[in-house]
Amino acid sequence: MPQQTKILVSPYDYEKVFEFLIKKGKHDFGESFDILKNDKALIMKLIAYFLRDEFMCNEYQIALHKGILLSGPIGCGKTTLMHLMKYLNNQNHSIYVVKSCRDVSFEFIKDGYDVVHRYTRQSFYKNGSFETPKHYCFDDLGTENNLKYYGNECNIMAEILLSRYDLFVSRKLITHLTTNLSASEIEAAYGNRLRSRLREQFNLIAFNNNTLDKRI
Repeated sequence: MPQQTKILVSPYDYEKVFEFLIKKGKHDFGESFDILKNDKALIMKLIAYFLRDEFMCNEYQIALHKGILLSGPIGCGKTTLMHLMKYLNNQNHSIYVVKSCRDVSFEFIKDGYDVVHRYTRQSFYKNGSFETPKHYCFDDLGTENNLKYYGNECNIMAEILLSRYDLFVSRKLITHLTTNLSASEIEAAYGNRLRSRLREQFNLIAFNNNTLDKRI
C-alpha cells in the first residue's frame, strides 16, 4: 500500500487570536487601538511565528529557529506589535525583552564596552547547570548614534548584533529587531558583514512602504 501523507492543519483560531490582541491593545495603548484590515496579512505571520504554529509558518516560509526582523515606515506600528506579541507566549522560546536601541547607546556612554557583554555573553539565565537564553527585541535599529566612550567611537548595535549572531550559531540565541531602514540603508550604516549575517539570522517581515503613520 502507498504510504499515507500526514496532513497538517493549524490548531489555532486566528480570528479569536486577533480579538484577543485587540483587547490587549486597548488595555495597554488606549481604547482607540485597533488592527487595520490592511495589516492583517502581515500580523498573521507574526502570530504564526510567536504561537510556534508549524503549519502556518511552513505556509509563510518562516523559519522558527530564526528571529524576526520587522521593518516598515515610521509610525506603522512595529513597536506596538512586538509588545503585543509577547502575550502569545506559547513556549519559553517566545519570551523576550523589548529594548530601545537608543537606550542601549545611552548605556554605552555610561558603562562602556561592558554593554556589549550585557546583551551577548550575559544573555543567559542560569538555573543550576542549565542556561536558558535571554531573547531581546532591539527596537528602532538606526535611531541610535555612533558614540564615544573615553574617546573611542563605537557602533554599539553593530557590535552587539555581530556577537549575538555568533551566539545564534553556537547556542541558538534568538534576536528580534524593528527598523525603518531599508536593506541598503542597513548595509550603509552597519556594513555588509552585518547585513549578510542578518539574512541568516532573521525572518524578514515588512510593512508596505506606503503604510500610513498611525500616530497621525
